[in-house]
Amino acid sequence: MAETASPEALVRLMTWLSPAFPVGAFSYSGGLEQAVADGDVRDAGSLRDWLASLLAHGALWNDAVLFAEAHRSVEDAERLATVAGLAEALSGSAERHRETMLQGEAFLAAAAGWPHPVLAMLGELSAYPIAVGAVSGGHGIAGETALAAYLHAVASNLVSVAIRCGVIGQRDGVATLAGLEARILALAAAAARSTLDDLGSATVRADIASLKHETLTTRLFRS
Repeated sequence: MAETASPEALVRLMTWLSPAFPVGAFSYSGGLEQAVADGDVRDAGSLRDWLASLLAHGALWNDAVLFAEAHRSVEDAERLATVAGLAEALSGSAERHRETMLQGEAFLAAAAGWPHPVLAMLGELSAYPIAVGAVSGGHGIAGETALAAYLHAVASNLVSVAIRCGVIGQRDGVATLAGLEARILALAAAAARSTLDDLGSATVRADIASLKHETLTTRLFRS
């Protein structure tokens, strides 16, 4: 299907990636809550550095590569199934697995409001970046545009986590997103040209935070 950047595509992306879309993203912090508890993220500057590292070298980079592959695979059921299995296998902790799989499941259930054969190809359960990538590709939305919107939505949710944890206020939250804009656009462009050979991460502290969060005594978030 030819890719478009039509008003219809823009509205769909805004709907699918809105905080109001019922995927439960507000319930998850991706280990950020643990990073706050450990003092690794304590103010706007350290939050910006944490998110920038995730985008360039961490789970968000891998998610972007997987998203792009799913987006390209909407007419190849076997290829789509392969990347979906890989995305699930790359979940580095129990909470990370729960987060990406349950959000993906919720996204697919809600996306049924826009019927498309790709939904049957995916079934009821896929990792979140696979679900959004494949559905965006199925509806002809340009890969780089969809990636930029997806990454911005994920970063926005993490900024919201930091606000709810009391690390920053709303003004600093907006400033953090503004400061990450160029990185998000660059990452979307790079990921749109990526292959599965480009998978790889090196954010060890973030991975450890995700694991430690499983035993955090007092917490607001499920991951």
